[in-house]
Amino acid sequence: MADKPTLQQFLASRRAFLKKAGLLSGAGLILPPGVIARYSRSDHGNGRPADGSGHSPGSGSDTGTRDGTSSAGTATEHDRQPATGRILRIRGQVTAEGRGLGGVAVTDGLRIVTTASDGSFELLSDDRHLFVYISLPSGYKIPTNPTGTALFYRRMEPDSNGEMQASFELVPDPRDRSNHRFLMMADPQTENAYEVERFHNETVPDIRQLVRDLGDERPLFGIGGGDLMFDNLELFPEYEKAVYKMELPFFQLIGNHDILFDVGSTEESYRVFQEFFGPTHYSFDVGEIHYVILNNIFWFSAGYVGYLDRDQLDWLKADLARIEPGQTVVVSMHIPAFSTQHLRLGGDQPSPRLSVANRDALYRILEPYNARILSAHMHENDHVFEGGLHEHNHGTACGAWWTGPICFDGTPNGYGVYEVRGSELRWQYKATGFGHDHQMRLYKRGADRDNPGEFLANIWDWDPEWKVFWYENGERRGEMIRRTGRDPLAVSLFDGPDKPERRTWINPVPTHHLFYAPVPETTGDIRVEAVNRWGKRFTEKLS
Repeated sequence: MADKPTLQQFLASRRAFLKKAGLLSGAGLILPPGVIARYSRSDHGNGRPADGSGHSPGSGSDTGTRDGTSSAGTATEHDRQPATGRILRIRGQVTAEGRGLGGVAVTDGLRIVTTASDGSFELLSDDRHLFVYISLPSGYKIPTNPTGTALFYRRMEPDSNGEMQASFELVPDPRDRSNHRFLMMADPQTENAYEVERFHNETVPDIRQLVRDLGDERPLFGIGGGDLMFDNLELFPEYEKAVYKMELPFFQLIGNHDILFDVGSTEESYRVFQEFFGPTHYSFDVGEIHYVILNNIFWFSAGYVGYLDRDQLDWLKADLARIEPGQTVVVSMHIPAFSTQHLRLGGDQPSPRLSVANRDALYRILEPYNARILSAHMHENDHVFEGGLHEHNHGTACGAWWTGPICFDGTPNGYGVYEVRGSELRWQYKATGFGHDHQMRLYKRGADRDNPGEFLANIWDWDPEWKVFWYENGERRGEMIRRTGRDPLAVSLFDGPDKPERRTWINPVPTHHLFYAPVPETTGDIRVEAVNRWGKRFTEKLS
């Protein structure tokens, strides 16, 4: 077996691929100014994108590289002939410590077979599929590339007869992982050197410190929640460097800013991401939890929508058929199945770019299981209860696209930290640069101009099981009242035609995790206590 490449060799091969693909030498895959301007205008002239969402600009049909050259024709490091549906036969074995492992799922992203008792398998596929890969079983360490990104796949490289051999060697994990932690890091979304520097100097050290603080209870893995880039795909190696420094295996999911635009099909749009990170949908098991990563980015040359294609839904049905009804399933995908942002903006329906158009099909597939959805994309923190499921839409590592320390709902730049206890999930949002218990921001009386007689608290990880109380001079005065409004710090940073300076299309969005209480102009010491669904108490004093 060939020696495993060093980190330097591995990253050099990535750079070589990007150079060959025409993504270096100053030609990054970035939205040209004309597209940004077009998507920054709205009918009301308020700087919001055309769908009125306050969300980042979409990618239009005239998108190319920054210097005006097209990215068309970019595929992968491996020259591939057009798919013809030619049948491929993949034979191989899954082993651990030299012994075959039975019952392991092997897939091409559509068909699934399980290994025999000696670990052997035979999978009939076709040349539409780029990878053969396993669903990593519980009880084994997560295999990784030299950078730390998960390596559970092999590229389809059949011989002239359409035959291929693929082997997977796993390493047993000596620890019981029924209890474990993991991270959800949504939208690092770096576009340039300034943002890469902030990601490496803020997010990465914060996660490294979290790992040290938790010691033996450190997270077992992380999930990169999509929009790893902001269209500039030449920066993927910088993301890999970040993963390497965080010293955690990371699974990646694809976002709408991680794709090629000037291509003929949605499948082609994924090619650079796949070169770096492999399949865009897959599953794995840790302890009692079945984890699923889905790709809900559907590119159609004029833009993108949130959509799960039929092949992926068929694969998901087959994947879940292997587990027992009632088992806990954690599904991660970039665009939320459903977002409430349109309701807070006064709309009736979510934009197809900000939700999954065929989410009902996903809900039906997940119905027999104890399922939870983790999503990103919205640059705000929200708990959504729709389709019989709890969806956690996460605040982002980049906040409001690296324009400040917060998302545009006032949630700090940060990431989700999950604790698994058997089949139960617990979670807490971790604000970058703050301690674990930093869960709210307080504002003095009158900070919200629409409610001048009240002080308020933004409690970003609130869900309906929380209780929020306020105290004056140590005496409990009652529960605070939740209302929809705009975070005052977000207003000060983002509201106005020239704000924020780096990206003037950003606007503060209304959020429903603001809490209010009336106080007189002259008052004593004010303190807020928030109690989450597990009884943990967080307090903050109004300064």
